[in-house]
Parts: sequence; C-alpha cells; structure tokens
Amino acid sequence: MPELRKDPILGRWVIISVERGKRPKDFTPVIQKKKGGFCPFCPGNEYTTPPEIMAFRPSGTEPNKPGWALRVMENKFPALDVQGQLKKSGEGMFDRMNGVGVHEVVVETPDHYLSLSTMSEKAVEDTLWAYFIRLTELKKDSRIKYVLIFKNEGDAAGASLEHSHSQIIGLPIVPRTVKDELQGARNHFDMKERCIFCDIIDQERADGKRVIYENESYIALAPFAPRSPFETWILPKTHEAAFAPQQKSFKGLADILQRTLRLFDAILESPPYNFIIHTAPFSEEQSEYFHWHIEIMPKLTKIAGFEWGSGFYINPTPPEEAARFMREHEL
Repeated sequence: MPELRKDPILGRWVIISVERGKRPKDFTPVIQKKKGGFCPFCPGNEYTTPPEIMAFRPSGTEPNKPGWALRVMENKFPALDVQGQLKKSGEGMFDRMNGVGVHEVVVETPDHYLSLSTMSEKAVEDTLWAYFIRLTELKKDSRIKYVLIFKNEGDAAGASLEHSHSQIIGLPIVPRTVKDELQGARNHFDMKERCIFCDIIDQERADGKRVIYENESYIALAPFAPRSPFETWILPKTHEAAFAPQQKSFKGLADILQRTLRLFDAILESPPYNFIIHTAPFSEEQSEYFHWHIEIMPKLTKIAGFEWGSGFYINPTPPEEAARFMREHEL
C-alpha cells in the first residue's frame, strides 16, 4: 500500500508509492552527451562573457584570458540587477520592489567535458571555496539578505549551457522555502531546545537504513520524505548554521559531494540533477536551530498537474531502497 510521509521540518507531505518500488534500472535515463562546439565558458572565449569577478589562476596569467582553473563572472542575462535601490511600494493590496540583487556564474573547470563528478577532488574543493568567498563578499552589501547557491546539471534540470557551471544569486529577501525551513526548525527548538537537523542526523545514524555515506565531518542521507527518487541531503555532522569550511578546509565536503554525484552517474547513468545549498540568512548565522545543508535531486520523474495542484509529491522509490542501492554500490 502507498504511504503518506510528512517532512518533519516543513510539514510537507509526500506519497511514497511502495507498490511501484522503482529500482534504478526502471527509470528511463536521459542520455546526456556533451556536444561541444562554440562555448562562451571555454578558454579563449573569455571575451564573450562579462569580466571575471574572481578567478583561480596561476600568477602571471592575465584576467579574462586563458590559464584559469575556475572563473566567476556576472550572469550575462541576470535575473536581478546589481544596480539601484529596492524602492518598495504598494499597489492597493499588492506589494512590489525593484529587482535589485546579484546573479553570478561559477565556471567550475576550463575543460568542457568534465563535471563535478569527473573533475579532480581539488577542483571540487576550489568550487566550494569560490562559493564561500563570494558569499562572504556579498554579505557586505546591505541590500542583500540571502544568497542562494545552486547548480542545474543537464537540459532537463534547467541548464542553458552544457559546460559545467553553477550559479549564485544574492536576494533582497529571504526565499519562502528557506523561511519555512527556519520556522519549522524554530518550532522544534522551542519545544525541545535542540536542532531538528541534529536530531535527524542522530536518529538516522542510529537507524542506518537511510544513511548513504559518511566521513569524519559530513553525512549523506536519503531524507525520510523525499520529493523525488534518490533525493539526497548532505549535512555537517556538527551543528553549523552557516555554510563555511571546517578547520579551514573543504576537503571532507568535496569528498562526500563528489562521491554522491559519482554514485548517481554509476547507478542512474549520469542523470540531470539540481543541487541547492541552504544556508542561514545573514541575520541568523549564529542560529542554534538552523543547520546548513545541501539538497540534491536527480531529475527522474516529472512534476505534473497533481503536484502543482495539491503540493504533494509522488515518489516511486522509497528512500530506504534508494539509500541501500547507493550504499551497496562499489565505486
């Protein structure tokens, strides 16, 4: 019989279609072969992008020229405009403000054919450092209240260019989903004086059936009420509200992130996916109740009328099965 499961943080319900019980081989893979051709993110084409904001490159190489290992630049077609002020206003019962914010692109590698799962672990560490450096810099802008870091990998996940890249958007407001997570975490803390994410980690480690992998500092697990098959969360095992390196290193996070993506490649034939970093808003970076985390969602099913109309998600793969497939696969 199908199960209804409730997300303990958001209170969101999902339907786990236990009877369907889809295994990895039951999903029709979206074959993603990089076509190559002209690419604005490839070395030699720097003139086609906005000037780099920062780059990791050997000393002696010129900005906006080849030789870089990672580049960050403004999005050529930004969702928000870095210039101007918010100018909040009303129109009767409706509210509006200027679309002020920051929209940046992180090109993670100069090699068009590499991805976060296939590049070196050092390159993944560099990517995480770039996220942290830019987040720290954007914190200085008083107009920015929240920074969302995310990656769309593959056409089906919303990527407009196939060269591996991720995006950083600095927002003048805290997103609704993050507010809901904050409120759910705050409610739990008010009742129990404990972080709900820490409680989840403790319970999942004791139970074991939804744990995928853990190293000294981080854990990857299948959430109890996942929206999609093989949804995976990565969390620091010690309480941390804001995304930051542990002991001035991202090595442990690079290890678990890349291992998770390599498992997707091996088990699900390199599926398109989205990942999002949910960190605390700047105003709550010392929070006792919020715990930063990465949410990774392979694009294996489609959201249709029922999901849009009801707010429910239908997942044909129980998280316990997904975690077992990933846990038992040898890389």
